[in-house]
Amino acid sequence: MHDSPILQIGGLNIDISIFLPIIVSCIITFVIARLAVRNLSVENPSRMQNFLEWVVDFVHNIVASAMPLSRAKPFIGLGMTLIMFIFVANLLGLPFAAVFEIHEPLSWFGFPIVDADMLASAHEAGKHIELNFWKSPTADMSVTLALALVVFLLIHYLGLTKNRKHYLKHYLEPYPVFLPLNLVEQIARPLTLAIRLFANIFAGEILIGVILMAQWASIPMLAVWQGFSVFVGAIQAFLFTMLTMVYISQAAVHEEH
Repeated sequence: MHDSPILQIGGLNIDISIFLPIIVSCIITFVIARLAVRNLSVENPSRMQNFLEWVVDFVHNIVASAMPLSRAKPFIGLGMTLIMFIFVANLLGLPFAAVFEIHEPLSWFGFPIVDADMLASAHEAGKHIELNFWKSPTADMSVTLALALVVFLLIHYLGLTKNRKHYLKHYLEPYPVFLPLNLVEQIARPLTLAIRLFANIFAGEILIGVILMAQWASIPMLAVWQGFSVFVGAIQAFLFTMLTMVYISQAAVHEEH
């Protein structure tokens, strides 16, 4: 495993290998969405418009499978944003891993990443400093936890504002004694969302590193595994979005849980 470049600013430790891909993931998601809605046409739709329509139908079916069709429309935008961003983030580190061996002090915009003391310590230990500047954002637990936390807050906000009576009542069902278990369930949901997404993407990137160590067989094995990783990335984006819609439906739409 390679170390990550850590930028220290005002007491904050910023992982560059995560920070940059997150920005790029947001940009790619925005660009795809913007291109898809440009020059819309009913008579002569472009390939991008056809792709957008397929994504909208797909996400609409995901949302509609979790809640009544009449209540699904407000959540389609959220579903599309989640599934597109997570899919892009899942795949971003596959072909673009950037590992560099550092021999001199390194800084970014005047902030140190590798200083002389770190180089001297590594040299005394007989080691080299190798930094990975690029990986899938969702291969980091902090990113998936942040996504899950946003979903967690959104679910309970919608439950309290859209369906308060039944939302609060479900904590005492089927009997009031089940309140502690229902609270544990609510806490466990974002944790399972975060861990499932992180574990699958992180394991995939670890295996890519292992395959690259098998020099004679690395190219064909890497091609096969990266193809499979695209499938895994799509499945994980689908599962995260699907479960989010199910949880929103239970909290804010359905009157019985």
